[in-house]
Amino acid sequence: MNITIKKQVFMLHPFGSLYWKDKNILLISDLHLGKISHFRKNGLAIPNSAIPKNFEKLNELLDVYQPQKIIFLGDLFHSTLNSEWYYFDNWVQSVSQKIILIEGNHDIVAKHHYESLHVEVLERLQIDDFLLTHHPVETENLFNFCGHIHPRVVLSGLGKQYLKIPCYFRKQNQLILPAFGEFTGNYTLKPTPKDKVYVLTPNEVIEVNLV
Repeated sequence: MNITIKKQVFMLHPFGSLYWKDKNILLISDLHLGKISHFRKNGLAIPNSAIPKNFEKLNELLDVYQPQKIIFLGDLFHSTLNSEWYYFDNWVQSVSQKIILIEGNHDIVAKHHYESLHVEVLERLQIDDFLLTHHPVETENLFNFCGHIHPRVVLSGLGKQYLKIPCYFRKQNQLILPAFGEFTGNYTLKPTPKDKVYVLTPNEVIEVNLV
């Protein structure tokens, strides 16, 4: 799905990424690398094959959009270093794009580890009339792209069945991206009449009206 914000075109992908067509930038939030290994270490039965899935999705997006720059909107790595860092290290060295990390609350890995991979780490980033952060920020003059919330909405049917589904959650001056990573969990948001919701399906992004 394509949307236009402040005369700029953005492409929403079912994986949960946002491609800024006019700037040739790929935005991704809440990858939470290392979380799967952390769960496995603590006895949760998550298959080891789930770890490379994140990188397979990243590579597919690079093939689709061929961006010049990749910006992660926080929580790139879930906690302290574990074995998944080596997957990330190898992946970074295999791509040609410039990579920027906007720090999130889970990004506690020392900056020198990222700097050794030529990954730039920032608290926030303004590009023209857009402000890129991890936590949602309300601004009057800038449109905010952010993550952190892991948004989802509840779709209800006539038979009282319901479905909880991840989404892009758009407010007047803000777009909250869905969590990109596997096994990240989600938080239910309730839209107001002024909000727009774009839900993720396996093959497309669909705007839904829940008000």
